[in-house]
Amino acid sequence: MPSANDIRKGQALIYNNDVCVVLECTHRTPGNLRAFVQVILRSLKTGKSTDVRFSSTEKVEVVPMTTQKMEFSYKDGDDYVFSDPETYETVTLTPELLGDAVNYLVENAMVTVTFVEGKVVGIEMPSSVVLTVTDAPEGIRGDSANNVMKTVTLETGINVQAPLFIKTGEKIKIDTRTGKYMERANG
Repeated sequence: MPSANDIRKGQALIYNNDVCVVLECTHRTPGNLRAFVQVILRSLKTGKSTDVRFSSTEKVEVVPMTTQKMEFSYKDGDDYVFSDPETYETVTLTPELLGDAVNYLVENAMVTVTFVEGKVVGIEMPSSVVLTVTDAPEGIRGDSANNVMKTVTLETGINVQAPLFIKTGEKIKIDTRTGKYMERANG
């Protein structure tokens, strides 16, 4: 059985007879005290997060997780529906579970969905996505100093900083980890 030192972000554990997902994990070694692991856990039953401190040698029970590639199909009210491209089984996820990923989801986008005991615990976006610019204000003449950026609106409704030469209708590549413009996309 693994010890608390082996806990990593994204894992699932059994804590207080409940399956929980590790949202954050920090290993601490204060000068004159014993090492410990500070963890934020989200319960699958209640959806509530708790801050827990484990002794670094304390044993923890890890729950196996499965991942599956799924495709974003459509938005149903506030919820997002994903389908398995092979079996066409669907999973409906809330915006709270998706977090920042909602800013980068367009139809047919492939994501990795993580399941614990048949319940979705999170999704992983590709490191970058290509989105269409829906609104890009014109650059002002003489506004061409080094690396000047402007705010553009993308098809998902988010605003990002992009170079002056980006126009409405163009496709650009966005880094999903930082939300920043990377480059123009071909096609």
